[in-house]
Amino acid sequence: MPALPRMLPASSEKSPAFLTLAGTGGVAQYRAAIWPEDFFSGNYVVLAIPMTGVLSTLNRLLQLEALISAGVVVATAILALLIIRISLRPLEKMGTVANEIAAGDLSRRVEPATGKTEIGRLGLALNGMLSQIESAFAERTASNRRLRRFVADASHELRTPLTSIRGYSEMLRRGAAESPRDAELARRRIEEEAIRMTSLVDDMLVLARVDQGRPLDHEPVDLQAIATDAAADARAVAPQRDINLAVPGRVVVNGDDTRLRQVVGNLVRNALVHTPPKTPIDISLSTEDSVARLSVADHGPGLAADDIDRIFEPFYRADPSRSRDSGGAGLGLSIVSAVVTAHGGHVKVRETEGGGATFEVELPLAGT
Repeated sequence: MPALPRMLPASSEKSPAFLTLAGTGGVAQYRAAIWPEDFFSGNYVVLAIPMTGVLSTLNRLLQLEALISAGVVVATAILALLIIRISLRPLEKMGTVANEIAAGDLSRRVEPATGKTEIGRLGLALNGMLSQIESAFAERTASNRRLRRFVADASHELRTPLTSIRGYSEMLRRGAAESPRDAELARRRIEEEAIRMTSLVDDMLVLARVDQGRPLDHEPVDLQAIATDAAADARAVAPQRDINLAVPGRVVVNGDDTRLRQVVGNLVRNALVHTPPKTPIDISLSTEDSVARLSVADHGPGLAADDIDRIFEPFYRADPSRSRDSGGAGLGLSIVSAVVTAHGGHVKVRETEGGGATFEVELPLAGT
């Protein structure tokens, strides 16, 4: 038992004083309670209890708390890692799809794509961007394909008159000058082929200028006058035909008079060329809901479904066996479509009641 301190607090009551004392003999500490036995005798009563068990229990508690704390930290870290991995799994899927898209598969879409989560909203945005990119690439591919086909067709169309001109020139050089008849034939054919080639080049220039968005005149144009002139021209070219004209009066649109006359002329010429000689042609003009509608209807054999889908493509012929001399180069309806589109309208073709083809051109009225 260790020595007690010499000075203890004086107290008039027998209330103990509690002290922690250093121990001996294998006991680390004691907890002692001291109180005076009698105020006048100067004697004290001391009760000391070894704290070995308490300290041992306290140490075990500290160790247990340390282990539990470490376990909680490790478990929290593992749980957080799992949550992060699960949360990032959609991004990993997006990365996989992105690699496939980068390899050239523009039809793939990322998942998830929903508005319920931030990653889902990101997926929606990415899918929208991918759709636009796919559309742009598809449009570029289609444009390149159309351009290659246009160049090939134009080369083919130009090669025919150039071959004829070269052949007749060779004929003149070899001695056609000695035969007036052959010389006249050669000169006439060279002139005809040159005129035809000039017309073809002019048509291609019109298409190129319209496709490039070159500005057209925007002045008041009376479609009634254009339709009347087109009908008169058709009667002069084909007097055996019944050319019917139905116009309500002045129908004014804003546009280029020369190009709109070319539109109506091409439609009427198309009906004249591709129908039997005595087939009637109906030209009508009407207005509805601030739109001018001009139609050219024939009562010939009509068009096949495949032809209707491609009839406005450059150099396309519904009848491939048709002679180029009589049927043209296949640019007339392409010019019609390009010019009408440049005027803010559209053109379509449908089957005529009773057989035949009807081409309808819709243009916004002036002031709308």
